[in-house]
Amino acid sequence: MVNKQQPYTTLSNGIQMPLLGLGVYDMYDKEAEQATLDALEIGYRLIDTASLYNNETEIGRAIKKCGLPRNEVFITTKVGNGDHGFDATMRAFETSLGKLQLDYVDLYLVHWPVSGKRKETWLALEKLYTDKRVRAIGVANYLVPFLEELSGYSSFTPMLDQVEFTPWLFQENLLEYCQERKIQLQSYSPITRGKKLGDPRLLELSKKYGKTPAQIVLRWNLEHGISTIPKSSSKNRLLENFEATGFSLGKEDVAYIDTFNEDFRICDNPMDMF
Repeated sequence: MVNKQQPYTTLSNGIQMPLLGLGVYDMYDKEAEQATLDALEIGYRLIDTASLYNNETEIGRAIKKCGLPRNEVFITTKVGNGDHGFDATMRAFETSLGKLQLDYVDLYLVHWPVSGKRKETWLALEKLYTDKRVRAIGVANYLVPFLEELSGYSSFTPMLDQVEFTPWLFQENLLEYCQERKIQLQSYSPITRGKKLGDPRLLELSKKYGKTPAQIVLRWNLEHGISTIPKSSSKNRLLENFEATGFSLGKEDVAYIDTFNEDFRICDNPMDMF
């Protein structure tokens, strides 16, 4: 049985956000629309897209079709790398809103810390937030040096930071930094696009709990209070991933998984943009 009880977290401004969501990177056309509809039917309530993904139109269509009240679905999108700067960000937001066919976005993020225009881009997000066009604002791919830099010119601390974060890329200092400042950490590519699911240590835990390797990794994120947005367009996989909400890992096993770190990345290292 799927556990329909979606776990939530409260962002620093009091907004409730589902901890487990669907990431729709590299999904297009009917696939993106159907995956979103399937996820919402299963019980997901967080959908994470971005202008760079070129599928905001399909996601918007699925939200219209799903029949759920708008306030029950949490939608994240992001400003693309070619749209940094104050005015360009404001225009990009309007474009995203139009494609999504929404009156507001729940969470708007700076997708990557593009060199040279980070301040102006963030100030545009603050304007969108104070104008109540978005319910929360945050960043993606911001490691500690970027967050420190941002703190020098921001009026609002980011409510969320979305980064690549897995047992094999366990960024403990970033997790602690965000926890201390009430920045919700969110992990993308949490199951390493399958590349690390054959780790013998993980398989051992999988056998112990009677869960799949992917479910163990997703549960590890949730045990740390990290929001996570695994991508899948397979309904069976979507179900499998969602079932990570329905069991717990022992503290000693969470600590054991923490030791898997080997600085393994799927995506670019954001520090190359500093």
